[in-house]
Amino acid sequence: MKKYVFGILLCLAIAVPAWLIVMLFPALEVIGAPVIAIIAGMILSLIIKKKNAFSDGITFTSKKVLQYAVILLGFGLNLTTVGQVGLTSLPIIISTIATSLIVSFAMYKLLKIPSKTATLIGVGSSICGGSAIAATAPVIDADDEEIAQSISVIFLFNIIAALIFPTLGGILGMSNEGFALFAGTAVNDTSSVTAAASTWDSMHNTGSMVLDAATIVKLTRTLAIIPITLVLAVVRIRKEKNAGTGSTTKVSFKKIFPMFILYFVLASVITTIATSVLTGQALDVANNIFGFLKQLSKFFIVMAMAAIGLNTNIVKLVKTGGKPILLGFICWIAITGVSILMQHILGIW
Repeated sequence: MKKYVFGILLCLAIAVPAWLIVMLFPALEVIGAPVIAIIAGMILSLIIKKKNAFSDGITFTSKKVLQYAVILLGFGLNLTTVGQVGLTSLPIIISTIATSLIVSFAMYKLLKIPSKTATLIGVGSSICGGSAIAATAPVIDADDEEIAQSISVIFLFNIIAALIFPTLGGILGMSNEGFALFAGTAVNDTSSVTAAASTWDSMHNTGSMVLDAATIVKLTRTLAIIPITLVLAVVRIRKEKNAGTGSTTKVSFKKIFPMFILYFVLASVITTIATSVLTGQALDVANNIFGFLKQLSKFFIVMAMAAIGLNTNIVKLVKTGGKPILLGFICWIAITGVSILMQHILGIW
């Protein structure tokens, strides 16, 4: 553990200020602490030339702490609430996820984008931005530069969506329910969903009605992490078996299978049972604990993004960023279009 200390402390030194800046200046929520941390990490990587003392801790944070973040994310998911409210949005969620994955696969073939980058952008665009990328990266064995590139692309279109979607929804004449579904299905990161929905509530004097509904739709989308990562794990296992030379090559199922996703499911089940069974003061205590674990999950993601930034060559990232940005743009337009189209088909808009 001693060899990890300096690297972990360096990641903390980046993550804590990034976290505090967003807390002190709520307007920066649209950018988010993870993006601030990843940019700070990239800049520091240019300054710190000798990273030998930090490398083990940085790698540990970018891999293991990222997985811990996904596990803790489960404590913010109450499956009962998601089931009651989120089922309405299920046809739209399935359509947008399928669209993004199909588009990312087609553009990967057409533009010759590295497969892992295309997968991360497709999954990040369709499910829940940084959290989906965090869950998928270990499963497909993506490196830090691929993760950083994908996060950067997702971040760009998050900001655009958060800024223009409330006005676009108004122009299209969407109802409060319609915009909640639109924000929850067409915006990919939780912070940007929150920003867009809150702006709508402010514009239309609806309290927090749209924000609450959009958040539940977003949580329902988050559950798609489970089947997507499991399918990707099976695909990787098959690829590695096929790449082997007969029976002499052994593929470790335990090494490839995303066990942390099962812990994520377990955390969701614990939250659901506890909030269903407990009452009164015990329920308040449980909600406080789950709230703390959810915040810890978000902080761990910030730490992991700092580590990924430290392991990323920003010059190379800028030089090779054109095609991934184009892929992100096409996925974003496709998801937006399908979300609006499905609302029209279902008679919501």
